Amino acid sequence: MAETQETERNEHNMEQMEKEDENHERSSSSSSSLSYHNFKIPVDSEHKATEFWLFSIAPPHMRSFHLSWFSFFTCFVSTFAAPPLLPIIRDNLNLTTTDIANAGIASVSGAVFARLAMGSACDLVGPRLASASLILLTTPAVFCTSIINSPSTYLIVRFFTGFSLASFVSTQFWMSSMFSAPKVGVANGIAGGWGNLGGGATQLLMPLLYSLVRHMGSTNFTAWRISFFIPGVIQTFSAIAVLAFGQDLPDGNFSVLKKSGEKVKDGFGSVFQHGVENYRGWILALTYGYCFGVELTVDNIIAEYFYDRFDLNLKTAGLIAASFGLANIISRPGGGWLSDILAAKYGMRGRLWGLWVVQTIGGLLCVLLGRMNSLTPSIIVMILFSFFCQAACGLTFGVVPFISRRSLGLISGMTGGGGNVGAVVTQLLFFKSSKYSKETGITLMGVMILCCTLPIMLIYFPQWGGMFCGPSTKENATEEAYYSSEWSSKEKEKGFHLASLKFAINSKNERGRSRKNSLPTFPVDGMATPV
Repeated sequence: MAETQETERNEHNMEQMEKEDENHERSSSSSSSLSYHNFKIPVDSEHKATEFWLFSIAPPHMRSFHLSWFSFFTCFVSTFAAPPLLPIIRDNLNLTTTDIANAGIASVSGAVFARLAMGSACDLVGPRLASASLILLTTPAVFCTSIINSPSTYLIVRFFTGFSLASFVSTQFWMSSMFSAPKVGVANGIAGGWGNLGGGATQLLMPLLYSLVRHMGSTNFTAWRISFFIPGVIQTFSAIAVLAFGQDLPDGNFSVLKKSGEKVKDGFGSVFQHGVENYRGWILALTYGYCFGVELTVDNIIAEYFYDRFDLNLKTAGLIAASFGLANIISRPGGGWLSDILAAKYGMRGRLWGLWVVQTIGGLLCVLLGRMNSLTPSIIVMILFSFFCQAACGLTFGVVPFISRRSLGLISGMTGGGGNVGAVVTQLLFFKSSKYSKETGITLMGVMILCCTLPIMLIYFPQWGGMFCGPSTKENATEEAYYSSEWSSKEKEKGFHLASLKFAINSKNERGRSRKNSLPTFPVDGMATPV
């Protein structure tokens, strides 16, 4: 049995060497691909960046980073542009509490399926085209918000604008394709966090735009409508920038690489099958529903909550609400950074423990927030809650890139879609009707966080272990075996799995510092060496 496995490995490595030689010849003769030496930032064997230069726009890695987070940021601004102006909009359109709750649910429900579709689109056509197309398709709904005249049209525009939140999936896919395993957590965390920052920025931006338009002579009911043109214009320009300056992968765009044969033309059926069959993706979808899903819920209710509960004016309520979303500038990136730090020492088990602890603390703070009866303690607890809630999001996407190499986009879509499902369920249960007061709803939401975080304990990787169990002692419990298992024997004969083998080798850091040098691996040059 061991001899058979060794023979298969050698055959695979021979195929791998031949494929590497072919790719090298192509890259030398084709201007569509970047050579190893043309990157300004250090890269690994997959040409993924091994360093993260935050203030650089070096193509393609850092340029893609800045394009991804900013385009997602504009989508967040547009999706949550209405809540900070709700006290005005509800008077203009005669919205009831039920109308407002339904529209809030609609704003995040459409993105559930959009995120699943976006994940598959990223796997098949690349994050650049998938992201820009979605953003441009949802922009008309933002502009149409200025002409709505009834509760039903308000619900419709919020529903279709919310589809743009699926650009989060392309953001995470893009970063996972551009940055190596030791840096993918911080790259995903900052890109997602700075994108989510739009939820806080819009709490400041929209009241400011409304005030400026009012000072120019418009009436209350006209000023809020004009204000919506700004988010629409910014969102449109962000999509154009992604198309014009973005690049799918370090070596080029999907379409060019597929034509040259440097990227496998994968089918939707195979991508979908390997994605939905991996139980780890479903667990992360559930847990993400109660960190990011909670964040979406809070973005929808928090300004109105402080406005009504503590009798504040619109601007003050908006400022307080903005502090929740603005925490993303450091909280979600901090979660990604913490995930990478824990992985450097404890491997994947460290990432899982970090996620569980941080999200559990977030749940406890959410329970506490609902029990606060005075303004200042409420603000303090809300800010602390925002840090842990958003950091858990960053920690989640420190794990996601390692669930599946072949179905990375779909797994990202499943996880992201789970966030929206969590938001929908939470708002339906606790904030749709007058059954619960908002403070009681917030407390119950915290209990849900605590319960839905527990399944993280069930995630287990044979090659790395889980929260309570170490890695398997079986001979085939290796990174190569895990990621190549997503390919059939016929596909391996054609060399389709070689990119997965490269990723497996580069993910050896997930063993943790104590095991890093204890097991052999089989790199692309066909030589088994300890790593």
